[in-house]
Amino acid sequence: MSPGPVHAGMRKTPAPAKDSKAGLAYWAQRTLDQSAKVTLSTDPEPVHDLRVALRRCRSMAGGFAAVDPDPAWKQLRKLGRSLFAHLGELRDAHVMAEWVKRLSKPADPVRCELLRVLGDREDHLRQTALQAIQKFDRTRWQSLAQKLARRSRRVSPEGLVFQHLALECWERAYRLHRRALRDRSQIGFHRLRIGLKKFRYVVENFLPRRHQQWGASLKELQDLLGEVHDLDLLWAMVRSNPASLPQDRASWRSRIAGERAQRLQRYRQRMIGPGSLWRVWRAELPQGKHLEMAAFTRLRTWGSFLDPDPAHAALVAQLALQLYDGLARAGLFTASAGTRRVLEAAAWLHDVGRSQSKRGHHKHSYRLIRRLAPPLGWSSRQLAAIAAVARCHRGVLPRSNHKCLTAFPPSSRPGVLRLAGILRLANALDLSHEQPVRLLQVEKSEGAIVIRGQGYRENGPWAERVAAARYLLELCFHAPVLVRSKGWAG
Repeated sequence: MSPGPVHAGMRKTPAPAKDSKAGLAYWAQRTLDQSAKVTLSTDPEPVHDLRVALRRCRSMAGGFAAVDPDPAWKQLRKLGRSLFAHLGELRDAHVMAEWVKRLSKPADPVRCELLRVLGDREDHLRQTALQAIQKFDRTRWQSLAQKLARRSRRVSPEGLVFQHLALECWERAYRLHRRALRDRSQIGFHRLRIGLKKFRYVVENFLPRRHQQWGASLKELQDLLGEVHDLDLLWAMVRSNPASLPQDRASWRSRIAGERAQRLQRYRQRMIGPGSLWRVWRAELPQGKHLEMAAFTRLRTWGSFLDPDPAHAALVAQLALQLYDGLARAGLFTASAGTRRVLEAAAWLHDVGRSQSKRGHHKHSYRLIRRLAPPLGWSSRQLAAIAAVARCHRGVLPRSNHKCLTAFPPSSRPGVLRLAGILRLANALDLSHEQPVRLLQVEKSEGAIVIRGQGYRENGPWAERVAAARYLLELCFHAPVLVRSKGWAG
């Protein structure tokens, strides 16, 4: 049987948006509007429209939760979970009924029995969906949406943060694609459908320019795999139906298998070979140095949501890199792009623990960073180094056997301590958070390391704190470190 035209009510995802209606505030309000419509009619179209609005909100919340640790994102997802699930079950019943009608003639006895079962199920699911709408906390939904819409404006669509998030989803979906083609199992294609769906939602919500280019293809592929899943469920219904005779089951199996094979063949045509859409999508997402930058931007964005003074973190990062480059130029160690990147990330994240408590915040910073999964393009060891350097930016002097350093081989610990010493001094130079020092110059003079700071004052409590902070560097380099304000070379 040929695929034929798509019937109303079949599992078709919405076409790419052609207007500017987007963002959490818009879709959260649309959720409320569509839920009111479903209370008047549980026909397939309003149910589908409400599911789309809910899905957009929940997928946006999932995307932002990856970079913004505010628990309200998870609360929004949880608030809509039950309603979304009940609507999904009702939507599935609608879709199954359409498939039964499409693949059979009115006199088919299996058709009549399946439609009767689906009709009974639909009546029950309609009631449970209406009950879920009544229980839906509209006031809480609106409050969370208003708060989160403001937070969402801090991360720009099409930016590196969301490009990195999309690449992570692409990687997961591509692995599922390869596994599904290798195993050819129902569960494999089902997991692929979910992986591809998550990639599509990130592109749809956060990469509008790419969605204009890819939206139609992503929609088509999601529909193909969604219909493969529907057909698998339909065959399970036919096989378990006591009213179907062996010859009936054989006929239905042939029809279902034919429809399923057509869709998988179409999927393979689009997704295998030199012209594969996987390659098209990957070429437009970060790679090489662009990927490293995207991963760093994602870490920095995460930190900015937690740090109460991002301007201080930015200056400390600037001063730390000036110290690192100056010490390397003075021949005190050999610089590398990897260690420099670890230092810069640690400087940006060193105060994220202040979101937990001002007292002992360096310990909280360590724990928060350690809980992160390494962003794509970074290793677990790099992330552990970032956490350790941030942990040691203040407090008691760390030693090579300090708890946060024992995860590193002994040969690597001096390098981590050196970065911690640089960050500790850079942080002390802006201890007041008033940003008086912005430029540093490093030189070696008569066995000492001399650091000159424009705007630095060599007396008072500030100088005493800087003197204490420099001691870790002195231990690392086995030389006195002098911080001076005079003799600025410009």
